[in-house]
Amino acid sequence: MWPYKTLIMLLLLAAAASLAWVHGRSAWAGKALALNARLDAARQPVATARFDGAELDSLPEPVQRFFSAALTPGQPMVIGVRLRHSGEFNMGQTKPAWKPFESSQRVAARRPGFVWEARIPMLAGLPAYVHDAYAAGEGVLNASLLGLFDVVDLRGTPAMAQGELLRYLAEAPWYPTALLPSQGVRWEAIDARSARAHLRDGDTEVSIVFFFGDDGLIERSRADARMRVVAGASLDQPWGGRYWNAQRREGMRIPIDAEVAWLEPHGPYPYWRARITDIAYEFASPP
Repeated sequence: MWPYKTLIMLLLLAAAASLAWVHGRSAWAGKALALNARLDAARQPVATARFDGAELDSLPEPVQRFFSAALTPGQPMVIGVRLRHSGEFNMGQTKPAWKPFESSQRVAARRPGFVWEARIPMLAGLPAYVHDAYAAGEGVLNASLLGLFDVVDLRGTPAMAQGELLRYLAEAPWYPTALLPSQGVRWEAIDARSARAHLRDGDTEVSIVFFFGDDGLIERSRADARMRVVAGASLDQPWGGRYWNAQRREGMRIPIDAEVAWLEPHGPYPYWRARITDIAYEFASPP
């Protein structure tokens, strides 16, 4: 009798877990739909449909070399991107604890924004679902176990908006026409191998220093401060990325591999590294 009752109990628990998993995925998909709807509702037409080399004339020399290396003459302007990544996410705040992840991402060039969706296996293989987004001027970071139980939910503050717009700008080497002056980026000279890019969206303004390699392409980026949450406390910390394995996609040379790190006093603390497994562009139509 007891083994029979135990079996019934296990079956009931399995059924409950399955229902929770299905409900969690459905709830999470609903959140994703809402974020993507906001991203689409905020979209605006780009100022110009194709890259004109004449707009490089007043830019710092390393920035001119970058666009000459990354773009082809007459390159259509990117207005949207769909990406897929495969990589690792460091769940440890003081000691590395890398977990594999798969993710998808949508990007809009004007108004700038993105929605990143990831699935990360946690304890006992239970999935954590993560949204990282900048949509209609709002920054969002939401992580939920099974899609039901929020473990992180940050949104709506100026610091979140700044941090997510910084991410958009740092990832622009994947959609390099978005870094052109005609697309809203202002460049400031530093030296022969670096320059600072400024971007404003509504009340939020950010800047990042890009460092250029011998091939003219972007190899590193650094922001002076981005909000980081450690043990429940928020602090501003230098932050940056590395880019490599450049390949040509739709006339543009983009980095296929990237890594993101907090730039601590004793050295970088990487927390995200991934490879693009698929990328598709939406281009502006000529007038």
